[in-house]
Amino acid sequence: MRVVVLGAGIIGVSTAWYLLEQGHEVTVVDRQADAALETSFANGAQISVSFCEPWANAGAPFKVAKWLLRDDSPLLFRPRLDPAQWRWGLSFLTQCTSAAFERNVQQLVALGAYSHASLKSLVAQTGIEYERLERGILHFFSSQADFDAGAAGAELMRRHGVDRRVLGRDEVLKVEPALASFGSNIFGGTFTPSDESGDAKVFTQKLARLCAERGATFLYGHDVLSLQHSSGRIDGVTVAPHSPAVNGGRSYTLQADAFVAAMASYTPALLKPLGEYLAIYPAKGYSATLRLKKPEAASVVSLLDDTRKIAISRLGDHVRIAGTAELNGIDTRLDTPTARVRCEALVRRYEELFPGVADTSEPNYWTGLRPSTPTNIPYIGRSTKAANLWINAGHGTLGWTHGAGSGRALAELMNGQRPELEFGFYGRALPTQRSPQMAVA
Repeated sequence: MRVVVLGAGIIGVSTAWYLLEQGHEVTVVDRQADAALETSFANGAQISVSFCEPWANAGAPFKVAKWLLRDDSPLLFRPRLDPAQWRWGLSFLTQCTSAAFERNVQQLVALGAYSHASLKSLVAQTGIEYERLERGILHFFSSQADFDAGAAGAELMRRHGVDRRVLGRDEVLKVEPALASFGSNIFGGTFTPSDESGDAKVFTQKLARLCAERGATFLYGHDVLSLQHSSGRIDGVTVAPHSPAVNGGRSYTLQADAFVAAMASYTPALLKPLGEYLAIYPAKGYSATLRLKKPEAASVVSLLDDTRKIAISRLGDHVRIAGTAELNGIDTRLDTPTARVRCEALVRRYEELFPGVADTSEPNYWTGLRPSTPTNIPYIGRSTKAANLWINAGHGTLGWTHGAGSGRALAELMNGQRPELEFGFYGRALPTQRSPQMAVA
């Protein structure tokens, strides 16, 4: 088939790679000048298969209400006159039950394991280097109550086959000695040795180069304007080049046999004219990347700080601190009072944990829109409105974790195969034949 993939983040590029593997002709469209310059650009860098709990749980409504007026809160809900926000919020509340939480965890773990196997095989095949550290993820707690809750969560995850170990304070410091100066504030932790970290932007851009070498066409600097549809099919996608050197700067239509919508938080607006309503809402996240002054004193295990709900990952001679979520519509500004408070809080917390280790004088701040669903489960599958339109969107904070697997799964579905995992794929008339198991290097 000729396939047009809309979006060149980790999800779109991974989809393109696996479509090429299946022998299809691929064109990728993105408005940026290169791959991975939006949501995949500076995320928390964690491949967190074992730390994938949905936001929606029995205690979430109370926490959101408590954090409502705090600009530095981990999850900030800014009510707007936005029907999509309210629909998303009400749907989120329906998922705040123990039964829904466990059901959603089961799917996220299945997709995560499948994706991690796919990533390992892909890296072994291509040799891509991206500041990868296979040191696991360590989640530490700064109160006894939080530690007790974390231990209970670890037990739930073990029931789903996740090797999440509960550690006392001394064991936490043995896993990551760099936390020693903060050790008196740590009550315990949980550790998943199979998880890892790495730079999603570097990986995605290198994978895009390999796709191009295999014959994929990348149309960077092109806005995706609309899908042309009739009789239950997509006839083409109208795009507009930024450069007058391309078609005189005028919009034009790309035609193909199949189309993939992988535009993260912008996917719902693209599909809405078709009558396809996706429960994806942007959760604005922040990160700070700092140069290390004392690399030998910095952490190498990827960390989750439970108190501030932030991730800390080592990327060579730099460290990435990322986290928080702000439900405030399509807003990527870094110059608002709230944005400044949230960015500064990331750097301040790192200095509390690792005093003097990083250069905090010139932080590289970033913000991106995580395409979040009320369940945290992404849409992967065929459109309900157009037989030749496929969707790969809504991965929230787990786009890097689920990227390779989501791309591989969708390519298999498009090739008439059913991926080898128990997952609620989206859409109509999905194949029942299982795909052959991928060997993991």
